[in-house]
Amino acid sequence: MTDTSLLVWIILAPLIGSILNAGFYFYHVKRRPIPELVFSLIGTITPLIAFLITLNLFLSMLDNEVTYRQELFTWLNIENLNISMAFLGDKLAIFMSMFVTFVGWLIHIYAIGYMTKDEGFGKFFSYFNLFLASMLILVLADNPVILFIGWEGVGLCSYLLIAFYYTDKDNVLAGNKAFIANRVGDFGFLLGVVTLFFALGGVDLSFSSLESNISNASTALLALSGFLLFVGAMGKSAQIPLYVWLPDAMAGPTPISALIHAATMVTAGVYMVSRFHFLYSGIENIGIFIAYIGAFSALFAAIIATRQQDVKKILAYSTMSQLGYMFIAVGLGFYSSGLFHVLTHAFFKAMLFMGAGGMIIALHHEQNIFKMAQHRVQLPIIGITFLIGVIAISGIPPFSGFFSKDAILAAAFQEGEYLIWAIGVFTAFLTAYYMFRMYFILFVAPNKHTKNYVYTSRTITIPLLILAIGAVGAGFLNLPSTLGGEHMVDTWLMQTNSTEVHMSHATEYILMVVSVLVALLGIFVAYKKYANFDVYNPEDEKGLIANKFYVDEIYNVLFIQSLKKLSSFIDKTIDMKIIDGFIMNSCNQFINIGKKVAMIQNANVRFYALFMLVGMSCVFIYLYISLGL
Repeated sequence: MTDTSLLVWIILAPLIGSILNAGFYFYHVKRRPIPELVFSLIGTITPLIAFLITLNLFLSMLDNEVTYRQELFTWLNIENLNISMAFLGDKLAIFMSMFVTFVGWLIHIYAIGYMTKDEGFGKFFSYFNLFLASMLILVLADNPVILFIGWEGVGLCSYLLIAFYYTDKDNVLAGNKAFIANRVGDFGFLLGVVTLFFALGGVDLSFSSLESNISNASTALLALSGFLLFVGAMGKSAQIPLYVWLPDAMAGPTPISALIHAATMVTAGVYMVSRFHFLYSGIENIGIFIAYIGAFSALFAAIIATRQQDVKKILAYSTMSQLGYMFIAVGLGFYSSGLFHVLTHAFFKAMLFMGAGGMIIALHHEQNIFKMAQHRVQLPIIGITFLIGVIAISGIPPFSGFFSKDAILAAAFQEGEYLIWAIGVFTAFLTAYYMFRMYFILFVAPNKHTKNYVYTSRTITIPLLILAIGAVGAGFLNLPSTLGGEHMVDTWLMQTNSTEVHMSHATEYILMVVSVLVALLGIFVAYKKYANFDVYNPEDEKGLIANKFYVDEIYNVLFIQSLKKLSSFIDKTIDMKIIDGFIMNSCNQFINIGKKVAMIQNANVRFYALFMLVGMSCVFIYLYISLGL
């Protein structure tokens, strides 16, 4: 490993930006107004600095096979336990940091146009920078404890930003829901780290040390640790059953939706499983469990998305579905394929959310797709980039989503997991269907309204155009050999993979054709139903799918209401009647005894003299008897 002082600055750049914006915002509130330009420059330049430093390290790693590591200080060093505040810049970490900083920077630029004239402008950018810094701590951490700091940091920032408009009760409830659901997962993650520590008998907790000592550990404890760690991923990356917070997280401003779904929080679970590849590769059953959770999460979310009417919630469920694909890949040991889908997804999902946000602003914060269609306006750049994003996520070549999704489906087929492959293929059909359903309603279905052109800020359109390039071309970074490519991403992340795709070209071609035909079928069905849809008579929201299978209601009964009743029982019965009753009865008894004792303290001198006489008499009698007088 090579020591470098640059790794920490990738984190410090946005962290310093967050601190500066917070300080200026307090001055702005307490003293005198500060122009939005000041917050904007700090908020966008610091992520750019982080990206440029990451790019510099990436280019250095291209020339030399090096792994960077920077240790700041020893945090804890006691018997059998050593924790260093250290950061790791290996190929996996730098790969993640590259697009986290780049896409994050573009979303920061977009936020300038979206949040302009908002009274919390400076506060928003302080939170935004802190969110990016927390994600970078998570990605660059050299051990699970430091990773957990970043893990909790993104959870905190998601709460702050989802509930950003805290005067609205629904926003606060959505923030609370995200925070609490993630605490369940985080508790599992923490138990997983502790279990891993005991499984290894206490070692240096750096990832390199954990990997080198993993063969000496108990298989049962390793399996338990792997499961508990994945519970954390279920919460952070919104997989069944801890996904319920993600749709409600759309209550926050659209830039935070883009950042959560594209570059930070929800990808943390996929990254964490990939970081612990040395653990999961040796425990086959856990990997299959992860893959099936991913498959069913992908299918479940896609089914729900087909009946949603809120544009941001449709995109939220699509994120959950695409994350399911990623977990299929990492569960089967194809870590580079899963991470490649993380990369391509970052481009087209950020673009889709940002495009939706541009329409929401233009239509005075309307988010119902049918009402948005009724008052459609001319947004040419947003319309074109939105179509590119929809095509990319649907898996149509040569757009990026085709290459990354096809690699995952090919991996499942090669491993003989035909049920997972079939679920993935059917989910691809549903994805194409519900995404083009949304597109046809928003941009194609006829309406009676005159389409007026609405100016869109360049801080919104320029990031969209840049992301569109990635949504189209990022897939070529990992072009398979079947199509004349060199698997560049697979080669870069080779050290994390436990297995690779090695099927015949003919089989790959057949799988590609099936994947494309299924996506085209989904588009065709959506076209037939929604290209000429009457947007003034929207679909009925009632029904099992439209109501998200009533999962929130079931959770409300099973957990919230039952816990309320349990709390009420403890409060009114155990606490008030049993505990308080016992204590109060005991107190009353002491009071009664005290009252009786107090009767002799009546301030009557003759009464006191009588007691003295009686007492002295008793003493004299005792002495007389004891002395035998």
